[in-house]
Amino acid sequence: MTGITTEKPASTDAHRPARASAAGSPASLLDDVAGAIADIAAGRPVVVVDDEDRENEGDLVFAAEAATPELLAFTVRHTSGLICVPMLGEDLDRLQLPLMTADNQDGLGTAYTVTVDARTGVTTGISAADRARTVNLLAGADTESGDLARPGHVLPLRYRPGGVLTRRGHTEASVDLARLAGRRPAAVIAEVVQDDGAMARLPRLREFADEHGLRVISIEQLVHHVEATGTASAISAPAAPTSAPVARPPLVERVVETRIPNSHGQWRAVGYRGTADGAEHVALVLGDPTEGPDPLVRLHSECLTGDAFGSHRCDCGAQLEAAMGAIAAEGSGVIVYLRGHEGRGIGLLHKLQAYRLQDSGADTVDANLELGLPADARDFSAGAAVLADLGTYSVRLLSNNPKKTDGLSEHGVAVTERIPMPSAVTTDNLRYLQTKRDRMGHDLPGIVAAT
Repeated sequence: MTGITTEKPASTDAHRPARASAAGSPASLLDDVAGAIADIAAGRPVVVVDDEDRENEGDLVFAAEAATPELLAFTVRHTSGLICVPMLGEDLDRLQLPLMTADNQDGLGTAYTVTVDARTGVTTGISAADRARTVNLLAGADTESGDLARPGHVLPLRYRPGGVLTRRGHTEASVDLARLAGRRPAAVIAEVVQDDGAMARLPRLREFADEHGLRVISIEQLVHHVEATGTASAISAPAAPTSAPVARPPLVERVVETRIPNSHGQWRAVGYRGTADGAEHVALVLGDPTEGPDPLVRLHSECLTGDAFGSHRCDCGAQLEAAMGAIAAEGSGVIVYLRGHEGRGIGLLHKLQAYRLQDSGADTVDANLELGLPADARDFSAGAAVLADLGTYSVRLLSNNPKKTDGLSEHGVAVTERIPMPSAVTTDNLRYLQTKRDRMGHDLPGIVAAT
């Protein structure tokens, strides 16, 4: 089969950095993004892995227009067999392929559309040859709505504008890779599985890739590549790797500004809306954070139960109050209240379901995983965009979570100091805090060791 062999392609080793054995760190198991883009351009598949706190899975990815019966057969043989085709929204609209449901309850927000088959030139629609034809039609610029039958055996996915800079999912990563490779902005993705049907993860994905001469990259690598090269994603015609950089679309737009007085002072409330997902965020600004030393900043994830109901199951409400007090004591600073982060990004009702599992013995991480959801699905890029709009590019961050530091730094906001927040320990949240420290890397030195 073209591009897949039991030996490494001749061009592969020239692009791969030296790496450790399969027992090495995750970074040592990955290849370079430029080589992966070249493979996509040549019609070869690559393996793309996401964050260990998200799905922690590896997808086989290739350009949809490069699909062949042989490539689909290989994909079905080594993956879950669910063939998905991420595409631009404008192409899905042209083909009249709406979202599968108006009430998307998927924990990661994957935008599934109705399933399709090619209307002609196929038998049952399920064979590798049939699905290759359907995939080719989805990628075709001249394909019309009537060329596709509904339902079918191929699942298109709707790409989020802004790509991996707005959502770090395989949907966005695969289309971004296709665009950077000069291909039509449509891709095929399917999760790589082990022989027993379990999801394959690093280092097994590295072994699988080496067996078949494939490169492995991470979505995080792709984000850094896009930011470093200026090739930010936008819904437009796919650009060849050598073309002029595409300007990055704004992640948020400022909608309204008013004032909110509370016990800590007179705050300026600036409302924002995410340009890709419509999420509404609020920045509470005290004084002028652009004057003087780096201001105190709190990125606060929405928590209805803790912030509004005063729940003792978490420390969110107490941290919000403490952050306001610290900023008031200094005289200036910013609270960025990020909506869509309920339950570390899984949503309010899923969080309540996770609470029920915790009452039965699961910790906060395992409860999410038992629901088939990521331990932490939050993306802090919108917070960085809000701070940038406020002219705040260097901050002292009020947080126990090192990933918030990374989330700001990766999007152009320097964190000169991370200041741990005091945690309000109760009998109801002690295990939760221990888990955040022991399994999620939060800086909580005052919490007693788990027993």
